[in-house]
Amino acid sequence: MDNGIALPFAWGTAVGSEEALVATRVVVVGGGYGGSAVARALDEFADVVLVEPRDTFVHTTAALRAVVDPSWDERVFYPYDHLLTRGRVVRDRARTVAPGLVRLSSHESIEADHIVLATGTGYPFPARYLESSAASAQSRLERLRADMAACQQILVVGAGAVGLELTGEITSAFPDIEVILVEQEDHILPGDHLPELRQLLLDQLGDRKVRLELGTGLAYLPRSDVGVHDPFTVHTESGTRLSAQMWFRCYGTDAASDHLDARLKVGMHANGTLPVTPHLQLVGHPTVWAVGDVTDVAENKRATAARAHAAVVAANIRSIIEGDEPRATYQAAAELFVLPLGPQGGASQIVDADGTRRVLGPVETSRIKGADLFSGAMASFFGVGQD
Repeated sequence: MDNGIALPFAWGTAVGSEEALVATRVVVVGGGYGGSAVARALDEFADVVLVEPRDTFVHTTAALRAVVDPSWDERVFYPYDHLLTRGRVVRDRARTVAPGLVRLSSHESIEADHIVLATGTGYPFPARYLESSAASAQSRLERLRADMAACQQILVVGAGAVGLELTGEITSAFPDIEVILVEQEDHILPGDHLPELRQLLLDQLGDRKVRLELGTGLAYLPRSDVGVHDPFTVHTESGTRLSAQMWFRCYGTDAASDHLDARLKVGMHANGTLPVTPHLQLVGHPTVWAVGDVTDVAENKRATAARAHAAVVAANIRSIIEGDEPRATYQAAAELFVLPLGPQGGASQIVDADGTRRVLGPVETSRIKGADLFSGAMASFFGVGQD
């Protein structure tokens, strides 16, 4: 899940002429962290249309907490009712995006002076939801929690950030459930992390009696769907027999960019990410912009980065509307990694002012992210409680 320190939700007040408001239409495709921020930042002086198939914003940073705690449902789903004042949210899916034009699944077409691609990435449930209705997603979570309470063993495949965070939530809420964590690499948390970070996480997983199967993948996947109570037995590629009553797949992600027409797919990478300029324009398309996971910016994909992208794109579109050139550029921030293992556990890797990387323990990790998962900031951003 998101591994940033804080979410930059305060954008200030945008100003612009009434003529610019009438003349300039900005269509934002995707209402996640970056898309909602761009839409809000441009709402005061452009004709903003936010295209999003879901009926609520999904705070994916908190999604894994909701797997084990029903009280967190209301802190995952936030309606778009108060996001925009002048603009509008169109609940539909972009069928095709071309320069200057967005065609929707309903066959409506929206012409645009600027298009912002903010479609994010796909990822298996429960880190992401396929359901476009919050009520349907919550119903699935209810069934998952009821099934989980009947489990003795749960298999988690993938010991990256998502797999570890999910394991932390399960073992915090259900200490009697044995979690079996399988990772094809020979260590948890693949990537550029300090050994001290991994060891701190390993120590906590050991205290929770998590069974680690490292250096091997599954020879085949369980027959059942993820998050469903259905006892099974599988084998690892090294021949170890594993039995559990539920499993989760915590690996495999691709940027959601299949809906782009051929002109916008030029230069697309194999994982679906798109090449962008330092101004975050799509290469070769000065009026098409990209924010968040769909960009090929070399950094960890996290909500904080998407929000920072949004600030750059909004500033550049404002400059163009006012007759200037885009001047804001994006520089990836120092990589910050915050991984909760439930409300009170976890570990973090931060970068000091002199560039030194340093590891923080569970108390600091809980304070930074684990206890609240930025849900208070999200409620404020979406105006929850204003009715």
